[in-house]
Amino acid sequence: MNYLITIIIPTYNCEKTIGDALDSILGQSIKEVEVLIVDGLSTDRTLEIVAQYQTKHANIVVHSEKDEGIYDAMNKGIGLAKGDWLYFMGSDDTLFENTTLEKVASTISLNNADLIYGNVKIVGDTGWAKDGDIYDGKFATLKLLNKNISHQAIFYNTKFIKEYIGIFNKAYTICSDWDFNLRCWAKTEFYYVDIVIANFYSGGLSTNGSDPRFEKEYISNIQKYFNIDLFHDLLNNPSFRKHQKVRQLQKKYYPFKTKLHDFLQRISLKIKA
Repeated sequence: MNYLITIIIPTYNCEKTIGDALDSILGQSIKEVEVLIVDGLSTDRTLEIVAQYQTKHANIVVHSEKDEGIYDAMNKGIGLAKGDWLYFMGSDDTLFENTTLEKVASTISLNNADLIYGNVKIVGDTGWAKDGDIYDGKFATLKLLNKNISHQAIFYNTKFIKEYIGIFNKAYTICSDWDFNLRCWAKTEFYYVDIVIANFYSGGLSTNGSDPRFEKEYISNIQKYFNIDLFHDLLNNPSFRKHQKVRQLQKKYYPFKTKLHDFLQRISLKIKA
């Protein structure tokens, strides 16, 4: 069967939630969907529960072996996926309504986008959103530099990912999906559709965790992905989340250029005034 979408679900000891996740997929109004369970050798009833679903649904595929964490599982999913589009779903998340994938499929058929995204509904408080919030509307570049699009809100064209982006950086243990989205954004336009894609349940790694290596390499990565220098308007912007660090780097490595840049900005402001 030709699949329009492959839904990749990394699992590890999620017997309490995996049934709800699968029910929300199998109850969709379109059926051209591959469900790829990438399991890290669960020791609870997760695989048993999934096996029960497999007896009735041939589109559920299970790959179970030891992995190096959620992003390693997601990378394996990219390699195994047969669908034209990829969607990464948490084992404790659910699609928002039974017509969600139908709406996404309609959007796919009407444009040539490489990535399509919508919103998620937050269930439970997180460090960056409250219970019941709809996260987080349409993004622009600066907005994405300051916070991520939830991966439960995004559909990625499989060919685009395999040919131009590659896999998740496993060195970033919590924010690799943000890094992944930044790499995508630097390569192509994202198409926004104003619908809720999924219920995002708080409590996962990204809810309140930090990623020191991601933060340490963040500015240099942005420069590399977008091919910009430290004086580019995106970075040299008080609204940028790491603007103070950018200023420190400017003064440390380019003291003369920093003074000249600041002087010209003051002159420009006076002229505008």
